[in-house]
Amino acid sequence: MKVLLCGDFDPGERQAWLAALTAAMPEALWLDLDAARREPGAVAAAVVANPAPGSLQGLPNLRLIQSLWAGVDRLLADSTLPTDPPLARMVDPAMSAAMAETALWATLALHRDFYTYARQQRAGRWQLQPQRRADEVRVLVLGSGEMGRAAARRIASLGYAVRGWRRDGTPLVRSVAEADIVINLLPLTPETRSLLDAHFFAALPPQAAVVNLARGAHVVDADLLAALDSGHLRHAVLDVFHAEPLPAAHPYWRHPQVTVLPHAAAQTDPRSAAAVAVHNLRAARDGSAVLNRVNRSRGY
Repeated sequence: MKVLLCGDFDPGERQAWLAALTAAMPEALWLDLDAARREPGAVAAAVVANPAPGSLQGLPNLRLIQSLWAGVDRLLADSTLPTDPPLARMVDPAMSAAMAETALWATLALHRDFYTYARQQRAGRWQLQPQRRADEVRVLVLGSGEMGRAAARRIASLGYAVRGWRRDGTPLVRSVAEADIVINLLPLTPETRSLLDAHFFAALPPQAAVVNLARGAHVVDADLLAALDSGHLRHAVLDVFHAEPLPAAHPYWRHPQVTVLPHAAAQTDPRSAAAVAVHNLRAARDGSAVLNRVNRSRGY
């Protein structure tokens, strides 16, 4: 089985993936884009990491497009993406566990005012903050996929009052009105783009906090900054941004009520993700059902 491996990799990243995939599926012949172009009809599947638009054109016998990333919004934005083969997103239990750890860390830090204490330290101020019990802190997790469910379970295990929200559930404004901390783990679709806007922030209770671990395009930056500057929101933890790396001049870097992470909430581990990808490659080869197939009309 000849498989194309291509995408937007950091230096050395493709080699790490190639080593992990080869170890998991030694019977496959792994091709780069140049090799695939030389024999396009022989390429049976593509394992991709946000490849450049047009990369998968002219491969007539693709049986599967397997993404190495959980989000497929950039793939679906490519108008040349072949529509016949199934498209699968990465659902890696190790990545879901890592995301749950980050969501729990943010919840603990916001609940126990650790960001406030960090600001007090920089100012040389010794001051106790009121301490609530975990069951008095209402956490709303946006998104009911693998990562959203994993985060909700981990946070609830420490006694927090956790609820989940999905697009076909309770109206969003009603849900956020009862949340002290909102954690966004929604997929990015036309319906969720710019969902976290001035209307959303105004619906939150005063002094609520926002944690965005999904996509930068979910947030209207100017509206979030205005909600923080007005004092309506007390803090935002942001791992994803409209442009990455976050531009040096962006106000998030210097805002005292914003914590910036460099898209580090849950990094894909080639060791575990390769096994997930290879399972689907073998299923496609053998004519079996592919796991985590994307519904292209819904965008995830």
